Amino acid sequence: MTSDHFDDELSETLRRLRLRRGMLQGVAGVQERRWWPEGFSFADAAAEAGAKALSEAGVDPRDVGLLINTSVSRANLEPSTAAGIHHSLQLPPSALNFDIANACLGFVNGMQVAANMIDAGQIRYALIVAGECARQAQRATLDRLRRPDATRADVRDQFATLTLGSGAAAMVLAAADTHPQGHRLVGGVSRAATRHHELCVGDNTRMQTDAKGLLDAGLELAEATWARAGAWDWQDMDLYVMHQVSVAHTRGVVDRLGLDPRRVPSTFPLLGNVGPASLPLTLAHHADTLSPGDRVLCMGVGSGLNTCALEIAW
Repeated sequence: MTSDHFDDELSETLRRLRLRRGMLQGVAGVQERRWWPEGFSFADAAAEAGAKALSEAGVDPRDVGLLINTSVSRANLEPSTAAGIHHSLQLPPSALNFDIANACLGFVNGMQVAANMIDAGQIRYALIVAGECARQAQRATLDRLRRPDATRADVRDQFATLTLGSGAAAMVLAAADTHPQGHRLVGGVSRAATRHHELCVGDNTRMQTDAKGLLDAGLELAEATWARAGAWDWQDMDLYVMHQVSVAHTRGVVDRLGLDPRRVPSTFPLLGNVGPASLPLTLAHHADTLSPGDRVLCMGVGSGLNTCALEIAW
């Protein structure tokens, strides 16, 4: 779904409000995003990604002791989305399964929880999944913004909804001493600034965002987290894999933290903001550029606000 197509759908509103075309590309840097086919849900996508990850890792589904679904998307309040994914993957009855929802940080939080359970000897293998579908929220937002009473403020406040994308990702975790050939999760730091929890609020049909407030507060929190992580020596990593939001957010973090922009890949121009799946999707897209021994830093700021930075030794 291209941004030009969205502009075409909103052409009358843009003309009436004297707003220019191309804001999604010019301001956010999002050229296009994906929608799943009709009838294929975000949970189906998460399960498919999970099956692919297990297959590529050579792990028998019967050995999985924990499944964590970290999707923002959800079709209902109960049961957990993880329950359906557990069933789709035919995981054993002994496998714990639950959702962790923390906006765009859910996937890295899932990694943290799973790693702690592995270190504690409670499980051998964990599967972390995330699946997102932007179709419903974007379809509803386009319909609202085409109404004759839509205002400039409506376009501004719901702009971020149109930058979302659909996608899915999965990761298999196991104990480093039993899988020395794997990519080691070293650890990291987290920080919260929950006074900003109302800057970005979303549901299944819209995401209401104070874009400037979110950018300013997010950069401030990222800088505070970076300062706290001084002992980790992250200034010269081989790859910085960020949660994908927009060109302004990426440039802001790069400038504020003094990072080498050549080591900060972007997927948002073609995939949009795929919520918690964005970070692992970006890592997967650039995994072929990494060599054993490279240091990778996974970084994200999620609505709330919360932030996390986790190092992986490739």
